[in-house]
Amino acid sequence: MELPGLAFALWMLICFYASVGGYPNGKVREACTSMIPCHGTSPQLSPEHTITVNGTEFKPGDSIEVHLSGPVFEGFFIQARDAEHLESPALGSFMLADRRVSQLLTCGRTKNSAVSHTSKAKKKHIKVYWIAPGDAPKRVQFLATVVKKYKTFWVKIPGPIVSQPSALSPTTPLHTISEAISTSHPVSYLSKPGDDDAYLCVGEDHGIHTIAAYLKGRSPPVLDSENALEDVSWRLAGGLLQCSFRRSICLPAHKGRFNLNASYYIFLADGEASEGGVIHKHHHQPLITNEMYNVTGRPQDIGGSRSPRLIKAHGALMFIAWITTVSIGVIVARFFKPVWSHSFLFGKEMWFQVHRMLMLTTVMLTSISFVLPFIYRGGWSQQAGFHPYLGCTVMALAIFQPLMAGFRPSRHAARRQLFNWFHWSTGTAARILAVVTMFLGMNLTALDLPDPWDTYTMIAFVTWHVGIEVLLEIHSYCLIRKVEVIEYDRVQILQSLTSAEAEGRLFKQIVLTIYVCGNIVFLIAFLAAINQI
Repeated sequence: MELPGLAFALWMLICFYASVGGYPNGKVREACTSMIPCHGTSPQLSPEHTITVNGTEFKPGDSIEVHLSGPVFEGFFIQARDAEHLESPALGSFMLADRRVSQLLTCGRTKNSAVSHTSKAKKKHIKVYWIAPGDAPKRVQFLATVVKKYKTFWVKIPGPIVSQPSALSPTTPLHTISEAISTSHPVSYLSKPGDDDAYLCVGEDHGIHTIAAYLKGRSPPVLDSENALEDVSWRLAGGLLQCSFRRSICLPAHKGRFNLNASYYIFLADGEASEGGVIHKHHHQPLITNEMYNVTGRPQDIGGSRSPRLIKAHGALMFIAWITTVSIGVIVARFFKPVWSHSFLFGKEMWFQVHRMLMLTTVMLTSISFVLPFIYRGGWSQQAGFHPYLGCTVMALAIFQPLMAGFRPSRHAARRQLFNWFHWSTGTAARILAVVTMFLGMNLTALDLPDPWDTYTMIAFVTWHVGIEVLLEIHSYCLIRKVEVIEYDRVQILQSLTSAEAEGRLFKQIVLTIYVCGNIVFLIAFLAAINQI
């Protein structure tokens, strides 16, 4: 049955091409990390070669005999790595059994930590000796890349795992291939389904490779060595990559794949790939459906979002608090004391009540928003840069402000001026840090508002706010100067003062109305952007 749409996690990856070259002399230090030969094609999925050893246990300093054998091949590359962290550097050192066909290479800081071919002469068997280092991990796995001919090769063929005597037997399967390349004889690796069933479309050499895979947690995808896809077709036009394929609704249990007669969340992710078809971590949050869908049902527009709901709520609440409520509250406190000094609300001056209400609303919104990322991540985010650190600082300052206001001295007390200075400086620091934090947060993977629109819009808001404050400052200065001149002349003082106050009140109220409307426009723009991602 034809799969309608893209099942589970369809990864559309655009390959960035680079010049490639072969290494017939085996000097392949450039491949120390990835173990991928720069041959410009994708690796094969079902290895024909095997790695064997003469023992399953070792102690530091022991020598283990390693054999690589199989059909005739031209090149090879062998390393030993921590079996539980296959992305880690090569460890231990090798000794050669035949210098005519093999040579030692230094990968990273470990001397003789890899073995490769000396020429492209045909060979069917390689034997080397691995010396266990003093700081060896509990379990070590041997990996090999084999080149049958220039365009035909296998990457990171997994070999046996050898253990120190004190190592306990693992209760869960160890990581397979960190670079998402094929496994050999993968029965033990695919004994359980992964967390996600994935279908990869990888663009390379003006062609597209469509491959089934599965993902376990946040580990790289592991390709299905028995690709279950049929009738594969693709199209690449105008920068758009499209893939189409068929897959049976149900597969044998040993394949470790999901059956399609159930409902699932559907992910769509895109990212980069390098030569050899190696995919890299996507830089943007995947597009994720809001609900679970039956992928074998009728085709429909199911929508989705690139940002989790908790993160969207976090961003929306922070924008409401630090673009709208706090900004209006500051304007009211700084410029509307004389305007609303004779107006009262619940027994207090109106300007003070409005200011206090807006500031407490800011603290409440910030507090709610502050905990949402921790709920979503389940702890501290290690990949969010300075954003969470600045966010914690803003949260602390936001809480400190009302606490400090609770100990505000009376209006005529000697310490009132000192309190006013601390209150203003703390609030100003919080507002500046909040803007910087929002700048950083808008481009994080979990939210990632449209760029550069988000940056330009935030700059426009800051300019708008500063411009309004400068305008009101200039107006206040001019009004004070006008009153001083009237008092100096002593002519119709009461009538002129009343007229000046009325003129100043009307101007400020008009500016405040325009400012509030402008802030709402900026807020709506940001909330709409959050809703669209």
